[in-house]
Amino acid sequence: MGRIIITNATILALDEKDTFLYPSYLEIRDDKIYSLGDTAPDFSHDGYTGATESIDGTDKLLMPGLVDLHFHTSIAKGYEDDLPLWEYLDEIWYPAIRALTPETARLAALHSYATALKSGTTTVNDMYRQLSSLASAAEQIGIRAVLSNDIALPEHRLDSVADNIAAFRAHHGSADGRVTVWMGLEWLPLADEALLKELAKTKRELGTGLHIHLCESRSELADCATRYGDRTPIQVAYDAGLLGPDTVAAHCVHLSDSDIELLAKTSTNVSINSGSNAKVGNGIARLGALVDRGVNCGMGVDACECHNSTDMFEEMKITSYMQRALHENAALGRSSQMLQMATVNGARALGVEAGVLAAGKKADIIIIDLKKDMMFTPLLKAPTESRRKQLESHLVFGCNGTAVQTVIVNGQVVVRDRVVLGIDEEDIRSQMDQVFADLVDDMESKRIQRPKH
Repeated sequence: MGRIIITNATILALDEKDTFLYPSYLEIRDDKIYSLGDTAPDFSHDGYTGATESIDGTDKLLMPGLVDLHFHTSIAKGYEDDLPLWEYLDEIWYPAIRALTPETARLAALHSYATALKSGTTTVNDMYRQLSSLASAAEQIGIRAVLSNDIALPEHRLDSVADNIAAFRAHHGSADGRVTVWMGLEWLPLADEALLKELAKTKRELGTGLHIHLCESRSELADCATRYGDRTPIQVAYDAGLLGPDTVAAHCVHLSDSDIELLAKTSTNVSINSGSNAKVGNGIARLGALVDRGVNCGMGVDACECHNSTDMFEEMKITSYMQRALHENAALGRSSQMLQMATVNGARALGVEAGVLAAGKKADIIIIDLKKDMMFTPLLKAPTESRRKQLESHLVFGCNGTAVQTVIVNGQVVVRDRVVLGIDEEDIRSQMDQVFADLVDDMESKRIQRPKH
């Protein structure tokens, strides 16, 4: 795979030692970070004989690629998106994803993964349909992807446990290990006790993880109390054996204290999705209470249908601002915490050896242009600690994904000078317009209405 050497850069490692280097170098060999430090060695005499690419890191920041812990491939961004969650799911989301074909799902994934990569996301935890198409798109474009199906009861015409097993056997560990397959449950209102038990059993047998929506809306809690004997969604998931360190529970907005205790007790990971939850009017997650109990919290953008953007820099800013506003406390949602959630916490939840810059870790790295549109101006050169804190503030509160210049995943450059190398971006854009126009006609003709809640 070769070697990449980046010199004269600023490095924000986000590791346990809170390593910050300026000026500095980083060396990649094959798919891993080989070395990094203050003073670059003489690479011409180190005995390496493979191909080497050199990148000048002057006025650039290196940091771990962002990990989107709750992601859905998107095809219907900006369409009829002013409805409450349940109504939106019934009227737009489910008809749209029922109408998918392998070809349209692959196109949507290429588009979604391209926008994620260009804004600095190197790993997505993507729950969607047509996983063979998603795996093919991830392999082509170069992103790291954890894929899961949209499992629900048969009458909802989504996916089955058998679908997810087939996807696991066909694609788990593909694309040089960049693609892994987890089980995925749409949510408890589209399930029953038997399905939950089957899912837990299958998850154990395959030795894989689970991606699930929990406690996203008050309507979900009301439905769950009726459907599952006056229990919360967290309690139902716990009783079914679905919680644990290999589970990512998305949203978790409406939690009781006992719910939080169960999440902590089982070491279940939580994805905080502040932008999505705000847009559809579902509320604000109890981030502080979760963190205080030791729950590993990452973050995700959810789907563009309910957020309109794959930009995780935007998500960090929204998450911090909402926590500060809700609790009237400017000490909450510190930039350092937001950056940890968007990188190392997400990687830990997914079992990915990335999320930090350290020797031996996967080379999932983004290079940010510190001169981009004066987003990082002013910026101290010294002392080092002041430069680090100012950079962290700029990253969370002052910039967006357009500052990302280069993206490296698994040791390969996949975005260079803001161009995604694995696709023809203009071709994908024009195809998406036509595919969506056709999809609207198709999904409207096949729409299935469920009772409003």
